[in-house]
Amino acid sequence: MAELKTKPNEASVDAFLDAVGNPVRRADARAAREMMERVTGYPAKMWGPSIIGFGSYRYRYESGREGEMCRLGFSPRAGQLVFYIAAGEASEDLLARLGKHKRGKGCLYVTRLADVDLAALEELVAAGLAYMDRTYPT
Repeated sequence: MAELKTKPNEASVDAFLDAVGNPVRRADARAAREMMERVTGYPAKMWGPSIIGFGSYRYRYESGREGEMCRLGFSPRAGQLVFYIAAGEASEDLLARLGKHKRGKGCLYVTRLADVDLAALEELVAAGLAYMDRTYPT
């Protein structure tokens, strides 16, 4: 079985954010980090080479495969910020309030924080954390 690449490491979150080339994406990533640390109560930590994670949990699939992952996280990708939260658990009203975004399974894609309602994003992060706390109690 292949070893997971996305695991916690000691790389510097600050150095990773400093290296984000696009100045708007870099500023948005710093703001996202601050907000997620405040809402989750967890310090930011690098997971793999490009995910900034908050907290952790252990999972086990029916197949027996198990591992560890961050409870919530985000990554400042070239085209957008990708938030790893259980956005599917959020109400459609909250997602509509968020503004311009796309969703994938467990992911929320935002081009710029200026395009979204930051209070709604905070509510989504809090809802994602509450879902993780119910599903994977610490």
